[in-house]
Amino acid sequence: MKFIIGLFLVFSVSACKKNLVNGGSGDGHPETKTFLALGDSYTSGEGVIQSESFPFQLAAKLRASGVKMETPHVIARTGWTTVNLLAALKEEPMDDKYDFVTVLIGVNNQYVKRSLTEYRTHFVEILNSAISHSRGGRATVYVISIPDWSVTPFGKLKDTKLESASVDVYNDVNREESKNASVNYIDITAASRIADTDDSYTSIDGLHPSYKMYKEWADKLYPLVKKELN
Repeated sequence: MKFIIGLFLVFSVSACKKNLVNGGSGDGHPETKTFLALGDSYTSGEGVIQSESFPFQLAAKLRASGVKMETPHVIARTGWTTVNLLAALKEEPMDDKYDFVTVLIGVNNQYVKRSLTEYRTHFVEILNSAISHSRGGRATVYVISIPDWSVTPFGKLKDTKLESASVDVYNDVNREESKNASVNYIDITAASRIADTDDSYTSIDGLHPSYKMYKEWADKLYPLVKKELN
């Protein structure tokens, strides 16, 4: 009888350890997933309420599919350039690893005409930080291209052709460095230009995306993220 009880205890401990190694909580429930979102106003969700920002819409969509999600950890502010985001990454406490990380940064570098050389250098630093904080490494880092703000009512007060071409140049940099780093790249720029003829894609401030456009970004990210979380 003692021998049988001993075997039962051994098998029970082994099963528990196996469950923890496979990402379980030890009680048969899946581990809660974590999400780090890095960026500027497009990530913080300027122009809409927080739940309508793309990180929160993405988290909600994952929850609806059965994935247990913590509240996204957002490190992003309106007006931030790569200088500000790098400073925040050094100052703000973060978990060692997140299940996935998104990066969308550069529009303010472009807007205030900071140099492309500086943008490239900073973007690589931010990307390396994202990779180091991603549990899956490069496979679970998702770079999102800079949307074209020049087609919005605010943007049309500027030289739209010039600014639009400039956005493309900055996106050439983040696309190239994302490819060099072997991370995921999601191009939302072309789709963002629908705001030129459809006001429903722009928020009430006349510059930032509406819930509808943020939703399209979340929808693009969803299948890529979901695949890696399975």
